Amino acid sequence: MNIKKIGVLCAFIGFTLHACKQLDLPPSDAIDATKAFRNLEDVNMGVLGAYAPMTTSVIEAAAIVSDEVMLPTENTVSNTSSHRWLYNSSSGSVTAAFYEYYVTIDRANQVLAAIPNIPTDGSMQPSMNQYEGELLALRAYCHFELLRAYASSYEPDGMGVPYMKEHAVIYPARPTVQSNFDEINADLNAAKELIPDGFNDNTRITKTAVSAIQARVALYAKKWDDAITYASEVIAAEPLAPKNDFAKIWADESEAEVVWKLARVAGDSRIGAAFFRETGEIVLYAPAFKLIDGFGTTTQRDDDVRFASYIKYDPARGASGAKSAYLVNKYAHGIVPNAPGLTSVKLFRTGEMYLIRAEASLEKDNSAGITAATQDLNALRTARIYNYVNVAFPDKQTLINAILNERYKELAFEGHRFFDLKRRNLPVERWTQDAINTSGAVKLETTAAQYCFPIPEDELFVNKNMDQNPHYGAEQK
Repeated sequence: MNIKKIGVLCAFIGFTLHACKQLDLPPSDAIDATKAFRNLEDVNMGVLGAYAPMTTSVIEAAAIVSDEVMLPTENTVSNTSSHRWLYNSSSGSVTAAFYEYYVTIDRANQVLAAIPNIPTDGSMQPSMNQYEGELLALRAYCHFELLRAYASSYEPDGMGVPYMKEHAVIYPARPTVQSNFDEINADLNAAKELIPDGFNDNTRITKTAVSAIQARVALYAKKWDDAITYASEVIAAEPLAPKNDFAKIWADESEAEVVWKLARVAGDSRIGAAFFRETGEIVLYAPAFKLIDGFGTTTQRDDDVRFASYIKYDPARGASGAKSAYLVNKYAHGIVPNAPGLTSVKLFRTGEMYLIRAEASLEKDNSAGITAATQDLNALRTARIYNYVNVAFPDKQTLINAILNERYKELAFEGHRFFDLKRRNLPVERWTQDAINTSGAVKLETTAAQYCFPIPEDELFVNKNMDQNPHYGAEQK
C-alpha cells in the first residue's frame, strides 16, 4: 500500500499524544517497533497513538453529499464541489479519508507486531490482552469505514479495499467486499475475546463497542441474525438516554447511550467546522428542508427532543433573506470555552442499535419480523418524542420506509444517510428548495460515478494494481 503519510508512533515513555507527527517518510524511517515497545506502558502509549490520527472526514463528506444539508447563499468561502457532486479522484474532500484511515491502521499494525515480543507476567497479561483487542478492533473499524466509503458496491463480489495486516509497502489489488467482511469479522471476533468485560472507557473500544461495530458490519453484510444478536448486546449493556439527558449528549454533559466516542481537546479538528465557521457566524451547510420537514409540524418538532438538539432555528438570521435561519446545532456546543464545534464525536450510540435490530428483524422474517421491528421503532420514538403514541404498520415496505426515515432523523449529520441509500441501492434525491445553489445537483443516480467515493489519483498513479471505481471516465483502468 502506498500510504503517503506514514504515522510515526510516539510510544516512548515521556512522550505525549501531542508529540505525534505524521511525516512523509518511507517505512524504513519509522520507529523500530522492537525498540519503541519494551513494556506494558509503551504498548498503551502505542495504542493511544493509533487512536490519535482518527478524523471525521468520512462523516463530514457523507453528510455534505447526501440530502441532509443544503448550500445557503452565505457560503462563499467553502469548497462546494462535493455538495454539487462534482468530485473526482483529485478531490481531497472525499479522498482524504483513504489515507487518514490507513495511517491509523499502520500504527495499529506496528504495535500489534511488537506485542508478542514483549515479556509479560500473569498480572500484566489482562492489560496486554486489552491493548491487543483494542488494536484489532480499531483495525477492523478503520477498514470498514474505508469499505463504506470506497467499495464499488456492498455486494459480496464488489471491489473492496486492501486489508492491511502488517507494516509494509506493497502494491495490492482490490479484494472483494466479501473478503473484507471476512477479515473485519475475524479481527472483531478476536478482539472481543481479548477485551475484558470490566473495561468501560468509552473514549476507547470496549467489548460493548465491539458489539456495536459488529452490528453495523452485519447490517451492511445483510447478516440479519448477527445484526440482531450484536445490536441486542449493546442495547442490554447501554440503555437509551432519558429525554432530559438527550440534549446533554451533544453538549458533552452526559454519557448516556454513548458507546464509543472520539475525545477532543483544544487544538483538535472541529467536526462543527464542516457546517459553520467558528468566527463570522457563517453557515457553510444548513439543515435541508427535507430533513426539517421529516420531523413534522412545529408542535411535533417541539415534542421531539432530537429536533432542537440537532437543528437551531434563528429567525433573526433569516430576516434579511441573506442568511440561513436554520443551523446545524448538533456540533455547536464546544467542550472548550469560545471554541464552538469542538466536541467529542459520537461514533456509536444505542439509538442506532434499535434501528439496526429493527431493520434486521424485518428483513429476516416478514411476519414475526414486522412485530419485532415495530416494537423497536416504537421504543426508540417513545424515548425521543413526548406524547408519542405507538404506530402499527400494514406491510413490510411501509415499515422499511419508516425505519429508513427514522435513521434519517436519528442519525442526522453523523455520516450515515449517504451510505444508507447506497446499501439500499437508492438514489440521493434533494428537494428543489434544497438545491437552489447546487447547480442542478438534485438527483444522484445509482449509476453515477459519484455514487461511490473515488480512489485517490495518487494511489492509482503509484499502485498500478489498484482499480478505480466504476464510471470515473478516463480515470477508470
